[in-house]
Amino acid sequence: MTMIRLTNITKSFATVGGSVSALSGIDLTIDRGEIFGIIGSSGAGKSTLVRLINLLERPTGGDVFVDGERVTGVQGAQLRALRRKIGMVFQHFNLLSARTVAANVAYPLELAGIYDKAEIAARVARLLDRVGLTDHAAKYPRQLSGGQKQRVGIARALACEPSVLLCDEATSALDPQTTLSVLDLLQEINRDLGVTIVIITHEMDVIRHACDKVAVIDHGRIVETGTVRDVFLHPKHAATLGLLREAEPDQAHRSPSPTTGATGHVARITLVDEAARQPVLARMSREFGVDYAILSGRVGHIRQTPYAQFTISLSGADPVGALAALKARGVDVEILASPRTGATNPGHPLSQPELAHVV
Repeated sequence: MTMIRLTNITKSFATVGGSVSALSGIDLTIDRGEIFGIIGSSGAGKSTLVRLINLLERPTGGDVFVDGERVTGVQGAQLRALRRKIGMVFQHFNLLSARTVAANVAYPLELAGIYDKAEIAARVARLLDRVGLTDHAAKYPRQLSGGQKQRVGIARALACEPSVLLCDEATSALDPQTTLSVLDLLQEINRDLGVTIVIITHEMDVIRHACDKVAVIDHGRIVETGTVRDVFLHPKHAATLGLLREAEPDQAHRSPSPTTGATGHVARITLVDEAARQPVLARMSREFGVDYAILSGRVGHIRQTPYAQFTISLSGADPVGALAALKARGVDVEILASPRTGATNPGHPLSQPELAHVV
């Protein structure tokens, strides 16, 4: 069931010389209970996009729907009720320095004006326990680490029991280890409370670790969307490829074409789940009498799913048969170059007619 839907969203900002377009033609659907990532480089429009969901920014055109209701034009009491349903976690925490940790978490409950002191105290205690800060309730923000401050921010965002949690670059001010612990906490919240979470980031590793689906935004437009596995392993847009290269410094300066200087058949092999743990290439080499060289590769996890992706060149007795056998066994195989034609076709899936053409 859909939780958030944006239809034909545009957003422009007035400038001295007229106006500048920040978003154009945005259509986006986020299902209930998902952890959905929106990723883009600096200035791509991702923060503007997320602020439209709770109407911290209002669209110039198009409509915003939350939990089946059109909320584009709500004002006053309706707007306050909407924002109680949508918690927000900020990059720089936005904690009140003169308030204790407990008082920061209690603040939105006090503003709501519908809870008594005993209920506020009980809810704050539960939230601090959930984020692991029970022992820090009486401390002030200046006494906390960055990760602890962000956990306070998450607890505060959950205070009014929202159905949606927006995280705008919530981990970009944190070190890598703390980032992972905060992402793990968000996954626990999603699993235990069923909260739909939208994560805005410029870091592909954040998306890979935490999200179910992702949208890539570039120059104010959504250029690619899908499951994290599909987008991460089979990127289609130059903006996505650029973000992936930033996340993999060892491959940042490689040739744009993985076939440059390669001999033999060149293919990209993608293994997921149990196949990623098996000696697939070694078995292929023995069975078909082929030699292979790994031109590039990456191994890791997408959430809890292991994956391995290699670009390889093959030569020897029967490289085409070896690739066809891998495909028949459920391995994702893409032919990148054929020695006969010398042509390259990056990202082209292997099929039997194409194999016949290659040989």
